Amino acid sequence: MKKDDIIASVIFVFYVLHDRHHVTVLVRTPEKIQINNENLTIIQGNVLNKDDIVRAMHGIDVVISALNTDGTTTLSESMPLIIEAMENEGIQRIITIGTAGILQSRTTPNSLRYQSSESKRKSTRAAKEHPKVYDMLKQSTLEWTIVCPTYLPDGESLGKYRVDRNFLPEGGVEISVPDTAEFTFNQIKSSDYIKSRVGIAY
Repeated sequence: MKKDDIIASVIFVFYVLHDRHHVTVLVRTPEKIQINNENLTIIQGNVLNKDDIVRAMHGIDVVISALNTDGTTTLSESMPLIIEAMENEGIQRIITIGTAGILQSRTTPNSLRYQSSESKRKSTRAAKEHPKVYDMLKQSTLEWTIVCPTYLPDGESLGKYRVDRNFLPEGGVEISVPDTAEFTFNQIKSSDYIKSRVGIAY
């Protein structure tokens, strides 16, 4: 996991625990989650290990994935294992953190943003991992939502931001980690964006 993954995960865990839900976290390095709470279960494992994923799924109602591409294929390799485990456990709801690159382009509607002139990234390697996950989720029977932030600094929670189904809000250039975590948390109780990508930005 990258630093941003850890920050996003920890902030998200705070939101969910504050709402008195039980949270199970699957991480490679448990000591990075420095939270003590009776409603928090930390499982040390690897998302590329099917048995670890199955252990983490027991008794779960909603799955949240904040995995980063991190220069590897972990994201696309783990998603089939996650989907299989969810279907076997009868879990329907999954919310993932994606990237604005997999939203539709406004200038070239038949293309994704990372394939168009809208994207300012010099490398599309990371963006190409996320469409694989998007395609897998579309082909699944799950009730999925992909939260797609643009530039994601640590920042502070402003509590005010714009969202748009399948597109990045016009003129959006950034969104903080805390506000992305808040919006993601809110999707647990919402059916507004099921089977949708959601662009989020200030």
